[in-house]
Amino acid sequence: MNKIRLGIIGMGNMGSGHLRSIMKGESPRITVTAFADIVCEKLDKASEICPSAKAFDNAEEMLDSGLIDAALIAVPHYDHPKLAIECFKRGIHVMTEKPAGVYTRQVREMNEAAKAANVKFGIMFNQRTNPIYAKAREIVRSGQLGERKRLVWIVTNWYRTQAYYDSGSWRATWNGEGGGVLLNQAPHNLDLWQWIFGMPVSIRAFCTVGKYHNIGVEDDVTIYGEYENGATAVFISTTGEAPGSNRLEISGTKGKLVLEDGKLKWWKLKEDERVTCFNCKDGFVWPESDYEEFTAEEPDGHPLILNNFADAILDGAELIAPGEEGLSSLSISNAAYVSSWTDSKADIPVDEDTFEKHLSELCHSEKIEKKTVQVSESAEKLSERWKVRW
Repeated sequence: MNKIRLGIIGMGNMGSGHLRSIMKGESPRITVTAFADIVCEKLDKASEICPSAKAFDNAEEMLDSGLIDAALIAVPHYDHPKLAIECFKRGIHVMTEKPAGVYTRQVREMNEAAKAANVKFGIMFNQRTNPIYAKAREIVRSGQLGERKRLVWIVTNWYRTQAYYDSGSWRATWNGEGGGVLLNQAPHNLDLWQWIFGMPVSIRAFCTVGKYHNIGVEDDVTIYGEYENGATAVFISTTGEAPGSNRLEISGTKGKLVLEDGKLKWWKLKEDERVTCFNCKDGFVWPESDYEEFTAEEPDGHPLILNNFADAILDGAELIAPGEEGLSSLSISNAAYVSSWTDSKADIPVDEDTFEKHLSELCHSEKIEKKTVQVSESAEKLSERWKVRW
């Protein structure tokens, strides 16, 4: 086998975007042989893009068809785990859109099922392919920044209008998406936070519901994370601020990184700050440093993730974003919710029973009364819409 036969589940913005990308030849080791959606109009549009693929109005019928080796899941969040596990039962490899699920128990079960079936399971964390983030990870994880001290990420340029939220009755609801900015816009950032800096051991968070929009989930978040070595992290995000910012600052005992405006700025101390602190006799000395700047053109990460997925299936390549790591970013967001709901610190791993109890109560009490309105979509390509916005 020199190509994988891919079936796409969900032909909305993301699913159809991936289909177009593959049809343009951006993933040469993948051929789309089938797709599924419960909306006939979406199937018709997909068939126009790829007439050779078989259309299904039922995902499980597609999984049973024998037409696919792997599935790309691009449906609402709650359905990711259920569909992935159905794939694993049939020995079908899975690439899922982010987040892997709404709560950590789901994702643990997904990974257990993938392992038992001995299949590949990846997550569409396409921003891991950005050379600037990859460089930051290399610097931090190699010890070049010394002992970790602090991460501060202000990513407030996820602006959304009320029309965006009104465009679907499932949007910005506990029943439909399982949360707001943390579950919809910020999963990439939460993934990069832990991928670069590591996982915190506890979270204190403030998730404000409907601060800037008429919605019943959070659109403004501040998270404070604590690490085993005493390091800390602050993460701030919202969909209600314009023009917004995207600035990631990481400090260690050997220097500082700042990622902003498409650049990585690196101040390298000539001596570890802890050595200077306790050995220098001058009370007002300023540690000397060298400065470097790193820039790189951002690739279209979606095809890169899909190509890596194909290489993992065909050649045994290591996945850029394996399913196990979908648990990490979701652990942060689940802990943030628990902290906000209980007005207290939440440990990681998160108390799954507490999270699911509160989420169930919110879903049960939620009243979805908003009218779905037709909104205009910008003409951006998928690759442009999901590039890093500096």
